[in-house]
Amino acid sequence: MFKPRTIYYEKEILEYPLGKQLMKQYEDVNKVEIENHNNIEEMRKKQNKEFPEMKRNLIIGIRKTHKFIENHKTSDYLVPYTSSGCTASCMYCYLVCNYNKCSYLRLFVNREQMLEKIIKTANSSEKELTFEIGSNSDLILENIITNNLPWTIENFKNSKKGHLTFPTKFDMVDDILPLDHKGKVTIRVSVNPEEIINKVEFGTSRLTGRIEAINKLKEAGYKIGILIAPVILVDNWKEIYLELIKRLNSELSEKVKKDTFFEIIFMTYSYVHTKINEEAFPNAINLYNKEIMTGRGRGKYMYKNDIRKESEIFLREQMNKYFPNNKIEYIV
Repeated sequence: MFKPRTIYYEKEILEYPLGKQLMKQYEDVNKVEIENHNNIEEMRKKQNKEFPEMKRNLIIGIRKTHKFIENHKTSDYLVPYTSSGCTASCMYCYLVCNYNKCSYLRLFVNREQMLEKIIKTANSSEKELTFEIGSNSDLILENIITNNLPWTIENFKNSKKGHLTFPTKFDMVDDILPLDHKGKVTIRVSVNPEEIINKVEFGTSRLTGRIEAINKLKEAGYKIGILIAPVILVDNWKEIYLELIKRLNSELSEKVKKDTFFEIIFMTYSYVHTKINEEAFPNAINLYNKEIMTGRGRGKYMYKNDIRKESEIFLREQMNKYFPNNKIEYIV
């Protein structure tokens, strides 16, 4: 279990059962009371090189923003839920663009309020809605601290309508395997070549563990999606991504391969990533390649259109060869 170095907390969390639970759970951890989880001056003033150490802290507060954002990929809405940020340090993490070096793990204890809004929205809709509850965090990782996933699934399963989905890079799924989820949950596991995981996705589960988790979740009746994400065009990218696709074909169970779907996402990068990574991970690889990347506004970079198109053709060809019966929801 994650053992934080310091806990920063809003005093209002003690008005909620989960807040009391977490404070007791970490009663021997140094604690600092804060007024607002969004504005911790001590953390904002830290240098970029302290980024990995900042990830060892835990922030606990009340989520005050509950706006659902329309989505048109694998869900109808992106929903603010029980956490934001992460303890891992993926060098391309999009949360860094939003929170800079303050993309550490924040937990929100007012889960009853958040789930109630999801259920009410689902039940009042004329059509079935899918809610993405993990767009700002990794709920499998969060679950080892809060046990929020069993709580969420148990309390959502009897809703008249609605479906939940979330992505993960972690393999700690045993707690949710025995649950009666009634087929209302889709778990999308993100995979990358072992070389990318080792060099770029610091603090996440290994590829072997992720594949094993996919098979176990499918056996437990969950709907499964697989994200090949983000695709990073390193020098030997064709070789390692082909090897990844072959490995998935070989090691995924027949149950998974029967009806899983894929999402493929190319990496976007930013000036903020560059500055933090240079100081926090000085010996790591440089993900910015000016020869094949171009600006996309506000200090962000993407692969040039011709490069990305060529790469997409290659990936589609290999997916059609090794997974001819599985849908690719999108490539972006």
